[in-house]
Amino acid sequence: MSSTRRPARARLLEAAAVRFYADGIAATGIDTITADAGVAKMSLYNNFASKADLVAAYLVERHAEWLDLYRVRLAAAGDDPRAGVLAVFDAYADHANAEYVRGFRGCGLLNAAAELPAGDPGRAVVRRHKEEVEQIVRDHLADLLPDDPARVGSLAEHLAFLLEGSMVRAGLEGDDQRIRHARGLVAELLGVA
Repeated sequence: MSSTRRPARARLLEAAAVRFYADGIAATGIDTITADAGVAKMSLYNNFASKADLVAAYLVERHAEWLDLYRVRLAAAGDDPRAGVLAVFDAYADHANAEYVRGFRGCGLLNAAAELPAGDPGRAVVRRHKEEVEQIVRDHLADLLPDDPARVGSLAEHLAFLLEGSMVRAGLEGDDQRIRHARGLVAELLGVA
């Protein structure tokens, strides 16, 4: 299907995703997004109440994209909870290795959150994503350590910090090496390596 036959909403979200990630939310105007999407400005407002609404939809889509990466990795990992934890890191590395207009700049959700003011609904979307990722890790660890819930909670938080820190450094350095290194540390910790 050609891009002009795809629904305007999908084209607007795609254009916003490219521009918001490459240039930032504040630096990207509505006119740029509508031009890139090949739609009239009214189409934007027929699909989104405001730029803030478009930003929130973009953030929800980024979360869904990451979940898709994770699900693919999880399917390959099988039933081993250790491999499930490592699948989370692998999904982040896959994100780092995707093709971007201006190269990899780190977590698009965190980049967006850094631009949004405290209390902005978009920041809540980012927070829910980060909490869900930590819960995914916690669930795998609960399968691994079913008799030690306190250790599961503590370890999940530590691994989430390691994951986020490695993602930030990877974004600064423009590649997946920090994420791969963090994954190796986790593999050692879990007795996989």
